[in-house]
Amino acid sequence: MSRVKSPGRKCRNSGKGTSDSIWLFGIHAVRAALLNPEREIVRFFATRNAAGRLADAIEKSGHSPEISDARKFPAPLDPGSVHQGAAIEALPLDWGTIGKICAPPSSSARVVLLDRITDPQNVGAILRTSEAFGALAAIAPHRHSAPESGGLAKSASGALERLPYLRVRNLAQAMGELKQMGYYLIGLNESAPVSVLEALARRPGLGPVGMAFGAEGSGLRMRTSKCCDCLARIETKDEFATLNVSNAVAVSLYAASIGQSEISTLLLDACDSAIATGDRNPHSQGDRFG
Repeated sequence: MSRVKSPGRKCRNSGKGTSDSIWLFGIHAVRAALLNPEREIVRFFATRNAAGRLADAIEKSGHSPEISDARKFPAPLDPGSVHQGAAIEALPLDWGTIGKICAPPSSSARVVLLDRITDPQNVGAILRTSEAFGALAAIAPHRHSAPESGGLAKSASGALERLPYLRVRNLAQAMGELKQMGYYLIGLNESAPVSVLEALARRPGLGPVGMAFGAEGSGLRMRTSKCCDCLARIETKDEFATLNVSNAVAVSLYAASIGQSEISTLLLDACDSAIATGDRNPHSQGDRFG
């Protein structure tokens, strides 16, 4: 395979896989990997059509693909993988420490904490959403979480290359580090006495916030819940009481992204609505993600 090193980018030339390498596939995931100077690429396969679609990224990265026959695509992917004619063998990313990645650049900093969420499609969608709403990182325990993989990368549609996905040895310890940096930690729980908006309004000085989500069905573990400063629920209609965890992350991050004036307005509207209906303590069911 012909390969050109781009400046400042490591590249392996053996053409042989390693025990810790992963396969990324799909046009968006491959393009993002090519454009990520921190991604170490081992091999790169593409059909002529896919290579044409990736021409800009190929030129910028300096990585030339092995042109492959679409009918006999050589990458060792699962038969059901929708590779779109492009696949890269690469090493997992090393983003660095929580202290480096999550040091809040401003009071509006946000991070996402994932407690034993193992489905790669869910995690990929969460990374995509987290990037869209400006989160600094998504943090998960190293065990019982979705590892970096081709399926996760495809679901993330490129976000895996841009948003730090930190898998840590101990989630509770990581939450303690965030608290030391000034983060207010909110755990999502369907039985919580306050809403997400109310919890956000309680932040001391309206500083940086970390939002913790548990696996669908089991929710947050007790230890994770105890590490939170506040538990909160997403208010939904009684007849529609559940949300997919990636949707719950989107709703929560949107709430965290709006300003304090908007939060105050929404809370006042909610109070007026409750008084009008005679319910001074509305408590809709949340979802099973926390």
